[in-house]
Amino acid sequence: MSQVPRDVRLHVKNAFKSLAAILALTSSPSLATDTYVEAGKLVDVQAGTVVAGQCISIAAGIIKAVAPCGATPIGAKRIDWSAYTVVPGLIDLHTHLADAGQSADLSLPLKTSPVATALIGAHNARLTLDAGFTTVRDVGTYRGLMDVALRDAINAGHVPGPRMFVAGAYITLPKGGGELNGVVPNEDLPADMRLGIASSPQEAASKAMFLISQGADFIKTIATGAVLAIGTEPGEPELTENQLRAVVDTAKAKGVFVTAHAHGAVGIKNAIRAGVRSIEHASLIDDEALAMAKAAGTWLVMDIYNGDFIDEIGTTEGWPEEYLRKNRETTDVQRTGFSKAVKMGVKLAFGTDSGVYPHGQNAKQFAYMVRYSMTPMQAIQSATIRAAELLGKEHEIGSIAPGRFADLVAIACDPLLNVSALENIDHVMKNGVVIR
Repeated sequence: MSQVPRDVRLHVKNAFKSLAAILALTSSPSLATDTYVEAGKLVDVQAGTVVAGQCISIAAGIIKAVAPCGATPIGAKRIDWSAYTVVPGLIDLHTHLADAGQSADLSLPLKTSPVATALIGAHNARLTLDAGFTTVRDVGTYRGLMDVALRDAINAGHVPGPRMFVAGAYITLPKGGGELNGVVPNEDLPADMRLGIASSPQEAASKAMFLISQGADFIKTIATGAVLAIGTEPGEPELTENQLRAVVDTAKAKGVFVTAHAHGAVGIKNAIRAGVRSIEHASLIDDEALAMAKAAGTWLVMDIYNGDFIDEIGTTEGWPEEYLRKNRETTDVQRTGFSKAVKMGVKLAFGTDSGVYPHGQNAKQFAYMVRYSMTPMQAIQSATIRAAELLGKEHEIGSIAPGRFADLVAIACDPLLNVSALENIDHVMKNGVVIR
């Protein structure tokens, strides 16, 4: 099995050693105490209903009971959220926290050192948590394994941020949609930027095993070209069905699922046949692929907000014309496909591609989901119980129910009346600790 290049190990180790030293100078978050949260309205995403007069009993960061309010249990602290609507902590399944972010400068990820990337990742993690997203699936970073290190730093309490499920790196063809193309010859990129390069089914399987061994929670494959990658086309297949299946089989043997970046219909079908758990973007999905996804139970994670951001900000800031052209060719058709998927009953979960737009603005997508056929309740469910189901963690997160982590969000305005209210979170709790 491949080993992590020594310089990659040192980059990641030193980056987060520096980060931990800086954060040690700041105060640590309070430890979870027994609490009794009084909710004005409580959104039961399992039942799809809203209940008034409920209180949530929390001990050691876990929800113990949800019942009509009464006296505060002995030894517990009462939190009065009676003026708020309380929903489960939100989940974004398509984020890029441990990265430099999108800009007109193609070389920015290369110019940003591992240490700087670590600090940026910590900043992005805090913004995301403050926005009410207590869990994320981070679907890839140019500097491989930085997301693993960020997840571990959050879990250790060194960095405030959401619960993270991470991919480690992209499994992609040489010069494919997961590479940093157009900056220097790809062969000259640092080793930590090419951890997932694969040209055959055997190489793809080996890379998957390598990433799992380094702590990846799932595997991210690049099944088609990308909008925001030079020299690739979203409609064109990249990793073949056989390569994708090799990754799926390898990951399945380790109890790990695979997701596929796939814009074009051919690549989507290849990925579904190969057995991936979810499709990212699905911009150019056709009716046959929609039917295949429904029949197979394959999830779609469609980032229908950020096309407008790319067009507006990308044009203003001078992003590459290739990016802008591909974005225009995929934005509206993706939203049409999303609407069809909703009406067909295809499994849909919330994912935004944060990092393309500024972190912390994840909730802007909710209004788009409602505009394109979801009800407000369906949109909220997509970012709570449905997202948890995709992760296979519905008994731990995604709902306000006994046995789940005490991840809660409180909003002054009712998001069932105006889903955009989720863009202005008033209070956030993660693992029983009030973050804000």
